[in-house]
Amino acid sequence: MADGSTGNGSGDSSSEGGIWRGLRSLLFGDEQNETLRERIEDAIDEAEGEDGAQSGLTSKGDLSPLERKMMRNLLHFGERDAGDVGVPRADIIAVEEKTSFAELVQLFAEAGHSRLPVYREKLDRVIGMIHIKDVFAVLAAGAGPPTRITDLMRTPLYVPQSMGTLDLLAQMQASRTHLAVVLDEYSGTEGLITIEDLVEEIVGEIDDEHDDASEALFVPLDEGGWDADARAELEDVAAAIDPRLGEVEEDIETLGGLAFILAGHVPAAGECLPHPSGWTLEVLEADATRVRRLRLHPPKELVEVEE
Repeated sequence: MADGSTGNGSGDSSSEGGIWRGLRSLLFGDEQNETLRERIEDAIDEAEGEDGAQSGLTSKGDLSPLERKMMRNLLHFGERDAGDVGVPRADIIAVEEKTSFAELVQLFAEAGHSRLPVYREKLDRVIGMIHIKDVFAVLAAGAGPPTRITDLMRTPLYVPQSMGTLDLLAQMQASRTHLAVVLDEYSGTEGLITIEDLVEEIVGEIDDEHDDASEALFVPLDEGGWDADARAELEDVAAAIDPRLGEVEEDIETLGGLAFILAGHVPAAGECLPHPSGWTLEVLEADATRVRRLRLHPPKELVEVEE
């Protein structure tokens, strides 16, 4: 028996064990078994290089460019954490617990979301969430509205921003909860994440019938200027407009964050903020809590070159 266990059967078992360890490494990032991840990424790079040489033609049965993109996203999915995905605090649409039922219905109609977080006094104290199905059930029954909208609340997940996306997805699946409130180091609200947000990290943006058509976050103007949404990523702005605009020491990712750093406060509409590169950020739209739109005026040397 001992001799038999060292024959071909042992080799097959070892092979199967190697495959399992490789898959576990792919999904959970085992540093001791990183070779499968590297091999897959190398194969994707090689296939994309071959596509370029063959004008994008793909062999029958081979992975399409979209499938390869999804595979690459999956390989790096576990490297991200809750603070990297989902809706940032500035874009959260939430409802205060003392809001009337009629106002809640109106907010659901305007927001186009299926779930809304409920907060007490300030956004840092999210106490629950309301699902549109529960609101619709009240309307469909024809009964009177609830005295308090908190009677319709469900409990979301509360997760630290450092939680890995794989752990978060597993926890959301296990608890059958599709909304997570991301908390910062002081237990304040950092953002929101839905299961759809996590899936989009792999497959790309998923728009439904109620989503507005996507618009460019920054568009060129005459004489070298740009109109920009404050949500535009600095990395994208640096790549498309000027690399110097992306050179910041602070932990910020958007043009709106850059405007805040330059001003030292939430700038008001009409303020012009000089950047060390020579660019000027003019605030076009803003409210008491954030900047919404900006206009980027180019440095004088760029204007002179174009002239």
